[in-house]
Amino acid sequence: MAMNNPYQSYQQNSVNTASPGELTLMLYNGCLKFIMLGKKAIEAGNIEVKNTNIIKAQTIIRELMVTLNMDTDVSKDMMSLYDFMNRRLIEANMKNDVSALEEVEGLVTEFRNMWKEVIQINRKKQFTQSGQV
Repeated sequence: MAMNNPYQSYQQNSVNTASPGELTLMLYNGCLKFIMLGKKAIEAGNIEVKNTNIIKAQTIIRELMVTLNMDTDVSKDMMSLYDFMNRRLIEANMKNDVSALEEVEGLVTEFRNMWKEVIQINRKKQFTQSGQV
């Protein structure tokens, strides 16, 4: 009988109980993690690990693209930016281009930080409206 990994259980519970906003934040954080691992792999000359991690970052960007509500102008702008990031990740993977990864990393970091701020503002509003503050 296999033992359950407590950390894995915690991660699964975190995903299962997260709000849509928190899931988006997790995607941004995961994308940043895979970009960083891809950069390290390029620097170490490990092409297989580089490829695996950049593809994971691309998968996350594509997931973010799919979840956009295209009824708003902001979503249309985000789609263009996500498409740009995906193309830069492809270039980085093909050319072992650390600068392309850093460019995408900068954009994802900005999006992640903005998204984190939005979540915090919404939480404050919820607590204020419920009389808990």
